[in-house]
Amino acid sequence: MVRYLVLIAVFLGAHAAEAVAREEISGPVAAEILRVIDGDTILVAARPWPQQTVEVYVRIRGIDAPELKSKCNSVRQAGGNARQALEALTQASGTIQLVNISGDKYFGRIVADVVLPDGRSAGSDLLLAGLVQPYDGGRKMVPVCSD
Repeated sequence: MVRYLVLIAVFLGAHAAEAVAREEISGPVAAEILRVIDGDTILVAARPWPQQTVEVYVRIRGIDAPELKSKCNSVRQAGGNARQALEALTQASGTIQLVNISGDKYFGRIVADVVLPDGRSAGSDLLLAGLVQPYDGGRKMVPVCSD
């Protein structure tokens, strides 16, 4: 009997973990930007249901910005440039849309595509400007410090 309970617990645990990993909300979910954290993360007040607002950090899907806290001056400067560009993109945006929303590897943060009011993708605009790198959720490229 104990053996069966262990097998059931293992199966349900694996199944539950798989379900969580696949969980995604297609959206759109309307949100107001409260603050730009860095070149690939924003804090928003999302409205997933009528009369409900949730503050959540959003990692923009598909991009990786240089780190603002890097030991390398040129990386910090590039991170600042990416952050300023994201602020400029979202400054007068009003309501943005979050789509393809899923959990992130860090608790309390989500990953989503950020769609600006005019239909443009914030992530795509930053990629096209050369301010961020493509990112698929795997290992990040370590920047070469030239200073």
